[in-house]
Amino acid sequence: MRVYIPATVPMLRELVANRELRAAGGTAFAVTPTLREAYASGDDDELAEVAMAEAARASLRLLAAEREEATEASDDEDADDPETTYHSPVYRRAVIAADVTGAKLRPDLDDAVVRLTGPIGYDRIASVHVDLAEAEPEVAKAVDVVDAADLGDADAEFVLGDAEDHQLAWYAAQELPFLLELL
Repeated sequence: MRVYIPATVPMLRELVANRELRAAGGTAFAVTPTLREAYASGDDDELAEVAMAEAARASLRLLAAEREEATEASDDEDADDPETTYHSPVYRRAVIAADVTGAKLRPDLDDAVVRLTGPIGYDRIASVHVDLAEAEPEVAKAVDVVDAADLGDADAEFVLGDAEDHQLAWYAAQELPFLLELL
């Protein structure tokens, strides 16, 4: 099954360094039977785009958590220690497309949600999708409002839409180390 795993740049670095990655909470997205039923029309490619878009939105939540952790860490840092530095998140959504077996359907969470049972090896990665630099300002704003948008806030949905208007760039798995060097 092809799954779409929400990620952040540090998670991509972890994938390259460790040659495997565990999805946050084991959560990924896929073209599931429930997703197919939710759409009156659409071929597999169109439904895969829906699943990838859900993963990209989940990436915003990961960025929010990453920013919160970095902020807490900077609050705890010793101001006199030059070795400690605050690192702002790289505001780029990332989605890893991988081919896996054993994903469990989770229609109780959402139509495209699946639960992965273990780490994803680098050899299972089909492609990686990452925002380009020009998306960073809109992605940073979207991180602030993603939860409000999900709760129906029209203004937040508009801000989120600005970020989602940016297409994720496609990279082959073997290009990932070179991409990360450029970030």
